Amino acid sequence: MALGDAERLAQEAEPDFDVVVAAGGDGTVNAVLNGLAENPRPLGVLPLGTANVLAREIELPRDIEALATLIANGSPQPVWPGRVGNRLFLTMAGIGFDAEVVAAVDPSLKRRIGRLAFVWAILLRLIRRPCELRVTVDGVEHRAAAVIAANARHYAGPFVLAPAASLAEPKLDLILFRDCGRLAALRYLGALLLGRIPHAKDITMLRVQTTEVSSSEPVAIQVDGEIVGTVPGIIAVAAQPIMLIRP
Repeated sequence: MALGDAERLAQEAEPDFDVVVAAGGDGTVNAVLNGLAENPRPLGVLPLGTANVLAREIELPRDIEALATLIANGSPQPVWPGRVGNRLFLTMAGIGFDAEVVAAVDPSLKRRIGRLAFVWAILLRLIRRPCELRVTVDGVEHRAAAVIAANARHYAGPFVLAPAASLAEPKLDLILFRDCGRLAALRYLGALLLGRIPHAKDITMLRVQTTEVSSSEPVAIQVDGEIVGTVPGIIAVAAQPIMLIRP
């Protein structure tokens, strides 16, 4: 399937389809989500990707028969996507280091070695000079080396980044990584692996509905593991919820 096909197929889905199921990873789910934006209907997920962050977040069953039964008979529940500009996302949006890592991942290497492709991408990004981001929330400007707007507790698979985040609430948990440099990036990675991000002294966490991020130079933005542009950009809660089939 070529890039963009999942979104196009979701856009072209017949109106009498009761449910549209995204079979793939978080990027495929994101494409289908955006394809359904103009003609909303319940969304099901068949997790076939590398990290499957959304599947972990909503605790989809791993047994294929149980999953099929859920998709066929489950009751769709409202969840609130976030958005970057007009692009919707379900789990997170990232600006700075994590987006640069996503941009550096080699798709062919990812197909061969899975999550280990991200390790190589991290090493590549560590040699780059970090940029300073200006983050405006409720008229107050903050400075950060990187920003993640979390709509879900989990990040990059099993790791908990934002313990209070909830898809069911029209709020985003904004994580500001204030320190710059390679050592800071490695320290943040270690804190993520150990579940210590909420307790780090050089991290600010805010609950927001909208925020604006800018920089003096282009910095990548990723949503649900897909690059969607560069700053400046507005990250916000979507205007309305979507219906998601979940346990």
